[in-house]
Amino acid sequence: MPTIVTHAAVPLCLGLGLGSKVIPRGLLLAGMGLAMLPDADVLAFKFGVAYGDVLGHRGFTHSLLFAFVVPLLVAWLGHKRFKASLTRCWAFLTLSLLSHSLLDSITTGGKGVGWLWPWSDERFFAPWQVIKVAPFALSRYTTPYGHQVILSELMWVWLPGVVVMGLLWWRRR
Repeated sequence: MPTIVTHAAVPLCLGLGLGSKVIPRGLLLAGMGLAMLPDADVLAFKFGVAYGDVLGHRGFTHSLLFAFVVPLLVAWLGHKRFKASLTRCWAFLTLSLLSHSLLDSITTGGKGVGWLWPWSDERFFAPWQVIKVAPFALSRYTTPYGHQVILSELMWVWLPGVVVMGLLWWRRR
């Protein structure tokens, strides 16, 4: 998995690039929150749930069903507060949440992503895996491997995100 902060990069860069008239601040923050939400599944480790279990890491919280239903609920409950249409809220929140499992699928480790739950327990990786898988322990980020993780996230997520943000911003001007 990329680091939790890097999961917020996709909605952050898209939202800032599109501007606050298209993606109001509350919607942007909700998108960032939803982009990080699937990794709440690591709490299952504390309850003895195995990594490869459907309730384990990269299981149902990384599924396409989760990525379409949760944003629908959040958009339905919050679109007036977000000051955006239900459709815009759902689209932005869905893209934000989907970005999480997509980024996880292009990491170099783990057991894959449970995209097809509940129809299948199979885990998937994208054919192109370039982001170094992030360690669970914060102390590992001070090691040479931790530095490689940070550099790979900067190169494969943050740099393209900033480029897209800049292009969207330039197009608005």
